[in-house]
Amino acid sequence: METITPFIAYSLALAVSALIPGPGVAALIGQALGKRVKDTMPFILGHISGDVFFLTLAVLGLSVVAKAFSGVFIVIKILGALYLLYIAYGLWTSKGAFQTTENKQTKSKKSRLAGGYLYGLVVTLGNPKTIIFYMALIPNVLDLNQVGFLDWSILATITATILMITLLVYAFAASIAAGVLSSAKAMLRLNRAVAAIIGSVGIVVLTEAVDALSDKILGKSAAPAPQ
Repeated sequence: METITPFIAYSLALAVSALIPGPGVAALIGQALGKRVKDTMPFILGHISGDVFFLTLAVLGLSVVAKAFSGVFIVIKILGALYLLYIAYGLWTSKGAFQTTENKQTKSKKSRLAGGYLYGLVVTLGNPKTIIFYMALIPNVLDLNQVGFLDWSILATITATILMITLLVYAFAASIAAGVLSSAKAMLRLNRAVAAIIGSVGIVVLTEAVDALSDKILGKSAAPAPQ
């Protein structure tokens, strides 16, 4: 691309999208409660990897491929929604202490790192907000036919930087909120408030995934038989 204008437009669009809470932010909050911010880094890196994956698909013009594998994305979305509901249940049923999604005593450090990364990746790959942003909105911001490898590298760096800053802000906020609340009742109220948010997002994502799966099944069943 010959000017920096498209990069600025992309940066602004991504920043606005990243600041709007969605399934990824809700899952990150569930990760950050009761943990140090650095413990959420595997999740954040997984989240960023998912975004870069969709950016790459968009740049390569592989929206057709994405549509061909729409069934896979539906399954990923269902798994992500179920995991959000699992987190919400754990938070809601905790006894006034912050419920984390991993047990540090029973899991090795390598297992926790891999689990956090995969969790962030799966939630992002199944996030309808992310899919819409890269597959529908980005073509209106960038002329994807003019994006070369160097341009892609710059866009990927911009993506990683903006998402890292935004997600770290959310992680710090959740961690601080956990730190300033010392009473069991206060922690219980916060747990249940966050559980309600995460659970609501999980229900919305699951509903959308089930609707998409139903449409896909009904569409196939309604297709005319080959002559």
